[in-house]
Amino acid sequence: MKLHTPCRPGAILTLASLLAAAFAFAADEPAPPPSDDARALARRILADPRPAKVRAMGLDLLRSGLNAGSGYAEVWIRDLNTFIVPALEVTPRDTIRHALLVFFHFQGPDGDIVDGYVPADRAHVGYKYRTSPTQPDLRAHKNTVETDQESSLVLAVARYLRTTGDRSLLAEEVRGRTVRQRLEDALDYLFAHRFSPQHGLIWGATTADWGDVQPEHSWGVELDEHSHRAIDIYDNALLVTAIDALVETVLTEEPATAARWRQRRAELARRIRRHLWDERRQQFIPHLYLDEGSPWPAGFDESRIFYHGGTAVAIEAGLLTPEEILTVYGQMRANCRLSGAATIGLTLYPAYPDGFFLNPAMKPYSYQNGGDWTWFGARMVRQLAERGFPAIAWRELQPMLDRVLQHGGFYEWWTVDNQPRGSGKFRGSAGVLIEAIDALQAWARTRLASGNEAR
Repeated sequence: MKLHTPCRPGAILTLASLLAAAFAFAADEPAPPPSDDARALARRILADPRPAKVRAMGLDLLRSGLNAGSGYAEVWIRDLNTFIVPALEVTPRDTIRHALLVFFHFQGPDGDIVDGYVPADRAHVGYKYRTSPTQPDLRAHKNTVETDQESSLVLAVARYLRTTGDRSLLAEEVRGRTVRQRLEDALDYLFAHRFSPQHGLIWGATTADWGDVQPEHSWGVELDEHSHRAIDIYDNALLVTAIDALVETVLTEEPATAARWRQRRAELARRIRRHLWDERRQQFIPHLYLDEGSPWPAGFDESRIFYHGGTAVAIEAGLLTPEEILTVYGQMRANCRLSGAATIGLTLYPAYPDGFFLNPAMKPYSYQNGGDWTWFGARMVRQLAERGFPAIAWRELQPMLDRVLQHGGFYEWWTVDNQPRGSGKFRGSAGVLIEAIDALQAWARTRLASGNEAR
């Protein structure tokens, strides 16, 4: 097989050379031999003290609350979804159960889900706050440029159910409808109000990969007359994972309803491959624009930008073959070298040029425009570990562990020269790191117990 690499436009690498490049984590660090014994790797993973230290630090952070981080008062669903499982180790089950239920109290009449909620006396950010008669002491808000809130809540509930076995949550009634009904309402909202019949996929505003900032406004969190609607891989891949979770966890005793959702899932996956996967470049295109067209200047070639986060979610959704996973990983690693980023949590490469986003936080290689986010990088590590590439996963996890230990915390994001930025206690980073650690250690324990060789 021949593979495309972004290092030199049009360059072609063999699978063997891509593997060698992928393993060469830094210029001064030799690649491990191809015959590296799987059992030896498993022993190294389990003997290394860093994962246990970082895991303990992460649990300490998670037991201190459910808001997104030290810089945020809100409990956000896109964040809670990514740390709910490890949080259940250190947080009373009823606390997390209540937090999930609050989102249903603020669910809109069409089924839409808010981003997050905050105590009313701390609702001082410039959002258009939503009230609920059944939660008078709270205020909620919805970032309308996103299209991931509904999928995130379905996933969070499913993860809660798998971890606790507390299926009574589904029968809980909120404002006249059960949680079970409201979960389906949430996903139906996407097909009714955020769906492009022409493409068979859901849309949101133009953002940088999984980000929540559109380019046309100095803040950029609300759809308005200046927005450019677009279809991207992150929103659609996340919806695929949400449908999987709904079918496998919620609709276990409803075969007819489950079959309908499976059909929707199959069609989404087919349309994603048709409209968003660039076979020649071996990557997902950044955006498929709707009627408003692109917000970028004429002549700008957006197709060369590689989205790391959305690609990781696509792998979780089962949208790439093992060979394609290795291909996109090789491109992520090359992007890190070209940008100078320390980890594959790099949001995207190359960054959008200066001035493309009116929000000043979105300068090149800043925040969501090319910052390095463990919040998504560790998700890729987990996928590598679970899908047959544990040696690569271990290699990519280590710099994430090292900077947590060096700086004493879970920062929101990192510059390409590996300096911490944003919230210093970002629970999403802690949650995904814990799950990546757990995935690798589970592989290692299984390998040593079975005595079998791995890839």
